[in-house]
Amino acid sequence: MTDPLAIEEFWRECRTALPGLPAAVPEAWAFGATPAHADSLLALVLDGTKTATASSLWDYEHSQEPVPEAGLLNIILDGFGVPCALLETVSVEVVPFNEVDASHAFAEGEGDRSLSDWRGTHERYWREYSENPRGFEPDMPVVCERFRLMYATTGSR
Repeated sequence: MTDPLAIEEFWRECRTALPGLPAAVPEAWAFGATPAHADSLLALVLDGTKTATASSLWDYEHSQEPVPEAGLLNIILDGFGVPCALLETVSVEVVPFNEVDASHAFAEGEGDRSLSDWRGTHERYWREYSENPRGFEPDMPVVCERFRLMYATTGSR
């Protein structure tokens, strides 16, 4: 469970380390669908391997959440809900699933970093965890987001 006070404290740390950040606390969330998945993806972000992510546009539409855009800040949580990283979205492109390219798959940093591995992993993920009733389709719109790590802490557990 995420502690709002821990997120506020993390944001104060970020603002101290990076003067000029806005006062408003960014959205805080974890990668993946399980605590273990969140931790493994966070580890890839922290070691510089993961610099991109992909989301279903249909999930954004279903949840009525705005699609990320360049300049967006996000606090990334670990599997226990502890804030550990501040990311800035660098670019966003919406493309059909079957047109996501190898460079994006590599930037996501998962598995063997190949496009075929990316496609298999993401198809399974969206079939199992999609928030929208359409689930997965080979030509579904995918939000391909590139980001940069701005600040990180190991957190405390």
